Amino acid sequence: MDQPLGTRVMRKVTLRIVPLLFVLWLVNFLDRVNISFAALDMTKAFHFTPEVYGFGAGIFFIGYILFEIPSNLALQRFGARVWLTRIIVTWGIVSGLQAFIFNETSFVAVRFLLGVAEAGFLPGVLYYLTRWFPTEQRARAIGQVMSANMIAVVIGAPLSTLVMSMNNVGGLAGWQWVFIIEAVPAVMLGVFTYFFLAGEPANARWLHNDEREWLLATMKRDSEQAASMGTEKFGVALRQPIVWLLGLLYLLVGIGFFGITLWLPQIIKQISGMSTLRVGMLSALPFLLGAVSMVLNGRHSDRTLERRWHLSLPLAIGSVGLAASAMGHSAMMELAWVCVALVGIGASLSVFWSIPSSFLTGRAAAGGLALVNVISGFSGFLGPYAIGWIRGHSPDFSNALFFMAASVATAAVLAATLPFPDVRRQRIKTEPRSVS
Repeated sequence: MDQPLGTRVMRKVTLRIVPLLFVLWLVNFLDRVNISFAALDMTKAFHFTPEVYGFGAGIFFIGYILFEIPSNLALQRFGARVWLTRIIVTWGIVSGLQAFIFNETSFVAVRFLLGVAEAGFLPGVLYYLTRWFPTEQRARAIGQVMSANMIAVVIGAPLSTLVMSMNNVGGLAGWQWVFIIEAVPAVMLGVFTYFFLAGEPANARWLHNDEREWLLATMKRDSEQAASMGTEKFGVALRQPIVWLLGLLYLLVGIGFFGITLWLPQIIKQISGMSTLRVGMLSALPFLLGAVSMVLNGRHSDRTLERRWHLSLPLAIGSVGLAASAMGHSAMMELAWVCVALVGIGASLSVFWSIPSSFLTGRAAAGGLALVNVISGFSGFLGPYAIGWIRGHSPDFSNALFFMAASVATAAVLAATLPFPDVRRQRIKTEPRSVS
């Protein structure tokens, strides 16, 4: 029996687009967080204090923030294929340069430049997905792509700690090889992306005529729904309080997420006293569970077209997990609660990004998604730096975990109360007819 037209189209779109974006996202996040594993030896080599490491790890996001909106507007002008290729290749080159830092100043400078190079990648990918996936299927697609956040750590944790054993190979330290080896795939994938990434649905030759027309009609419907809310122009999006509030919500989530991501290896090392390789293996577990919860929650949210509680309840679980981890009485108990925290936080990520993309379109989608990410991007600086400061003034990570728990709890309250649109009420019940 033939599949319905819409099902057939979206299966083709998913298979063509999602695997490549997943791999790009995985390599991007790996290059962003491999600093957390390299830091196990790098901080000792240069005698970096927790405050210095936290500042250097977080300064990446200042460069990212400053160039975020211009980069995403350039993506809309030059096209996703060209601009994402530019981002990927330049971040790969700069990521490799981290292997050659020699003091605190060079550490901070290269991390800042890495943020500049990567600026626009996250909202660029999200904007690209809004061009191909209807509202009712967007959270699932975003979840499938963004699960690479978690899988990057699952792969990167044992890989990075294994590469770190290459001490004195070619006269370089193991932590230097981490940056060099993990930068190469980014440059190669950037070139591949230029030739393979699909442009716009109207130019998708790999879709049959009736499939292309169905997709164009469906995406036009979504665009008209968003435009009817007055959120098509970038200037209008800037004046929407909900856009700024969603940015604040994601900032609070990010403090917990990036705090765990950039400090987890050191947390596990302190509470367990294990070898670097075993620390890498254990660091992967919470993120593996987070990846599973991200995909499953996004899929269920799409099926029910319910966003609010699919966002707020996982955040509440994440907050409880962080707080409970701070009160754990053993290394394994603390790690178990960190797993709970990542399950909750991970489950929230795909659903969150489906919310602003449901009422922003055109330049408002490009700039508005970038604005949300700019505001939230401060979490990538504030989280690691604040945790480094707390860590420098307390004997263990408990206070830092309480700080992250409070931030995620506040995000849960915002998610439960913010007046963002109800997707179920917006949805047009009738699917566009296919053209025979």
